[in-house]
Amino acid sequence: MHGKVVVCYIATWAVYRPGAGKYDISDLEPSLCTHLVYSFAGLDETTHSIKSLDPWQDLEKDYGKAGYKRLVSLKERYPHLKVTVAIGGWNEGSPKYSAMASKPETRAKFVQSVLFFLDTYNFDGLDLDWEYPTKRGGNPEDKANYVSLVKELKEAFEPRKYILTAALGAGKETMDSAYELAKLSRYLDFIHMMCYDYHGTWDGAVGANAPLNGIGDNDVLSVKYTIDYMLSHGVSPYKMVLGLPMYGRTFILSNPNVQSIEFGVTPAMSTGFAGPWTRENGFIGYNEVCMEITNKSSNWTQHWEDQTATPYLRDGGRVIVYDNPRSIAIKVKMAIDYGLGGLMVWSIDTDDFRGACESEDGAYKDFIDRYNNMVDDPLLEEALKNLNLPDGNRIENISKRTSYVISNNKLHLRLPEPEFSNYPIMRTINDATKLALEEKRILDEMKAVTRTNEVEDKKDDKSSAKVVTVSVVCILICMMIVFKLY
Repeated sequence: MHGKVVVCYIATWAVYRPGAGKYDISDLEPSLCTHLVYSFAGLDETTHSIKSLDPWQDLEKDYGKAGYKRLVSLKERYPHLKVTVAIGGWNEGSPKYSAMASKPETRAKFVQSVLFFLDTYNFDGLDLDWEYPTKRGGNPEDKANYVSLVKELKEAFEPRKYILTAALGAGKETMDSAYELAKLSRYLDFIHMMCYDYHGTWDGAVGANAPLNGIGDNDVLSVKYTIDYMLSHGVSPYKMVLGLPMYGRTFILSNPNVQSIEFGVTPAMSTGFAGPWTRENGFIGYNEVCMEITNKSSNWTQHWEDQTATPYLRDGGRVIVYDNPRSIAIKVKMAIDYGLGGLMVWSIDTDDFRGACESEDGAYKDFIDRYNNMVDDPLLEEALKNLNLPDGNRIENISKRTSYVISNNKLHLRLPEPEFSNYPIMRTINDATKLALEEKRILDEMKAVTRTNEVEDKKDDKSSAKVVTVSVVCILICMMIVFKLY
């Protein structure tokens, strides 16, 4: 409905999670995404070829679960979908990718194996998730070799019209070391910006997993900094896809009696705690977080950190820093304001896909605040004349999912009404994208009116100056004539 890319990664190992956290392809709601990414395939370091990491889950042979086939077959019912496969991920490491990319002949073997793989399983393309070139056991030459690999994949993909994307680290140190961004932008169809994991227990202090802004002028770890950095290094905005986390980070305070929490300052232990389903220390899915909030007998208190636009929970010495519908909607708004190609989520299996939680209030608080600030602005009245917004009173427009309408000659904001209880984050992403696009159109028109008025004011000033100048000249001529007569 909004024309932006919405990329959904699926962590296929989520099928092994216990209880209500278990996520199967049958739990997926494909209408919420434009692209699905099956995560992950791996690299055979002996043959330098792509391979399944979980044959029983991925393939059909030996009575396997046929994950590849099941995901790709969703395109039959949802023809808008593109389904790709990601290779790499954190657990795959870097050394074997560094070795494969180091020589033209091993890169060629890899490219041919990928073509065969995509042809065989009917995927629409490949997502490169090498974490990370030059790092974690990689070599300095990886930076240039990665570009060569991407270029050769792109050239091989073009006749078949396969999609080529890559998930790139969002920290400045990683971007400096690992990527020639302008060249990657040239060859990749989309760059999936992994704008999360900026902070965690490894810092020794409580911090935001995905801060909108840094906590100081020199803080380079934020979503805004990453976007600005990539743009300034030659990445096309329409190829940038902003990554959004459907999980949070957990902390145990070094001093559980500390009165207030300050991001980047309040000390925390080197290990956090795990969620009951994801079972990873320091990590917690949104579905696990929202269950804690929904549990009325829990001791969690809810808080909001303004600078980073981040919600967090606290129960004595335990802290959960995460993203909720409001913080996600704010990031979506930023992506639209920058003109980015769309949004990406890691990963859809930790949204509240079962609809087990109560909805969190205030998802669109910031949109409401901006609407209230502009609704009585005199510029808006003039801008509305050019926008041709729908009449909210007409019967045919009442049921349309239009956010901004005209009613009784005034702009009205119609917020999305929840139709379903499951996937609250995914639904927020799509609704907020549409809302942000409509808001941007209105604000851009108001700016255009401002510029027009400024131009007209300058014209008026020049006209007035001409009149004054002519009048002064006439007076001087008259005075000269009078003096001559006498």
